[in-house]
Amino acid sequence: MSIADNKKAFFDYFIEDRYEAGLVLEGWEVKAIREGRVNIKEAYVVVRGDELFLFGCHVSALTTASSFSHPEALRTRKLLLHRAEIDKLRGKVERSGYTLVPLNLHYKGGRVKCEVGLAKGKKQHDKRATEKDRDAKREVQAAMKTNKR
Repeated sequence: MSIADNKKAFFDYFIEDRYEAGLVLEGWEVKAIREGRVNIKEAYVVVRGDELFLFGCHVSALTTASSFSHPEALRTRKLLLHRAEIDKLRGKVERSGYTLVPLNLHYKGGRVKCEVGLAKGKKQHDKRATEKDRDAKREVQAAMKTNKR
């Protein structure tokens, strides 16, 4: 079940490969995410040393949050992957000009997971071509619906 999707990532990037990563979260963040108070539209993933971090993921604190914790909406969150996957991603990002983009947040086994995409940026003409193909496909589907009636 998906919690939040990053639709902008598919418009701005060619997604080459996908990885499922765990998130290191605090208690109030888990509660807020379960309420759907999360946005990953402006988020991005950075490799630092031997670890991956999620920047720009906005998790709004609940009004019922504890007065003892001081929630930070744009906190940097650590992503959990196997060492071999991290090494592979780091090599691609450093050498090949790829970038890491969070694609969605979802539940798996009661835990919150982040799907990370290995992506290459689109140029402006690529974005126009993608939009043109999408419009053409929409018109074909609309024509098929009218022919069925």
